[in-house]
Amino acid sequence: MRGPDRKATSKTRELRQNATDAETKLRFAVRDRRLAGFKSVRQKSIGPYVVDFLCRERNLVVEVDGGQHAESESDKARDAYLASEGYRVSRSWNSDVLGNIDGVLQTILASLNSTTD
Repeated sequence: MRGPDRKATSKTRELRQNATDAETKLRFAVRDRRLAGFKSVRQKSIGPYVVDFLCRERNLVVEVDGGQHAESESDKARDAYLASEGYRVSRSWNSDVLGNIDGVLQTILASLNSTTD
């Protein structure tokens, strides 16, 4: 276990074990540097939040969201916090990941290759 924050580690471990189908599908598509050599980690704590995926070398957070996140004020606050910490956020819908993984991967890759979003 890394770092002193055992509560956050416990939460991230729980989220990894209970991943959605869309998160699992995306995980297999980006793991082991499969997406143009970029490394990503999943369920990573950043401040008070746990993000679905993070590419540290490009400070890109990738979130896979269901319908409950549409127009979410808490997501706006979360995105603002992440931006203040120097992260960019790319969001994809569960249905897009499950039905159009190639399109989602192209969008993520474009964000990874971009210096600004």
